[in-house]
Amino acid sequence: MRSKDNHKGTDNVLDDLGIEHAEEQSAKAVLAVKLNTLIEARGLSQTEAANITGMTQPKVSQVRRYKLENISLERLMQALVSLDQQVEIVVRPARRAHGAGITVAA
Repeated sequence: MRSKDNHKGTDNVLDDLGIEHAEEQSAKAVLAVKLNTLIEARGLSQTEAANITGMTQPKVSQVRRYKLENISLERLMQALVSLDQQVEIVVRPARRAHGAGITVAA
C-alpha cells in the first residue's frame, strides 16, 4: 500500500486507498458486476453459468463473491462474450486533466 501523504482524490477510489494495481482491480470489478447481473437476470446457477462461460464452478463462485485476484480481465471479458455481450476496448489519447489510465464502463 502506498502512503496517503497529501494524496489528492481521483476518480478511482481503489487508487485513492493505495490498492496495488488499482486500475486493473477497478476494471475487473466493473466487469464482474455486469457478469453477476447477467447471471442473476437469467436465473443461472453457478454450475449453469460455468457451463455457458467455460469457467469452472469455483471460478464462477469467486466472481459471484467479487474475489477477483486469480481471475484475469481477459477471462471476465470472455465470460461476458459467452453471455452474448459485446465487449469493446477503446484506445485514445489521454486528456490532460485526467492523464493516462484504464476506464471500463458496463
